[in-house]
Amino acid sequence: MGMEEEYAWVIDFLPGGRSDQRAGEPIAQLLGEHFFTLFEVSVKPGKTLTFGQRIYIGPAEREEVERIRKRLTYDELTGTARTELSNCLGKILHYREAEFMSFFNKAGPLSVRLHQLELINGIGKRHLLQILEARETKPFENFADLHARLPLMPDPAQLLVNRILEEMQGKVQHYLFVRPPARNE
Repeated sequence: MGMEEEYAWVIDFLPGGRSDQRAGEPIAQLLGEHFFTLFEVSVKPGKTLTFGQRIYIGPAEREEVERIRKRLTYDELTGTARTELSNCLGKILHYREAEFMSFFNKAGPLSVRLHQLELINGIGKRHLLQILEARETKPFENFADLHARLPLMPDPAQLLVNRILEEMQGKVQHYLFVRPPARNE
């Protein structure tokens, strides 16, 4: 239905499984690349995953993943996964940089009083106006171009990481980047 993840990034690998499991099968916690969905998966026997590794989790034959156990909430992540999450988000943002620059280049108003860009902490009215004016002249090419043209604005990639983390934790009304939490899951 268009909301499936094909690739994910490893944010924790537990070769002996969780301490509360009897079987002790190897599991991993993953961050989906497109909708930032959090997963817990069973890892195929004999496979070792590394932090920040990009792996295939789509419907075809998977090399590392035996099965997807469940979709996770932010609160269900291990401490290690939470620590690794920001780093992995940064990698994904740079991996998909063109898509996120498209957001900065095309974001529009949500209402008469609120623009999509203002939903990102660190972008207030002044930065909003500067972004709109700068993108009229020439679309932003990448994060470095955006930062060079608006040097007083905080690092745009880090602003997006912070926004995505807020969305993952369910602390927002509007979801820009993260697959909204499922009901009764």
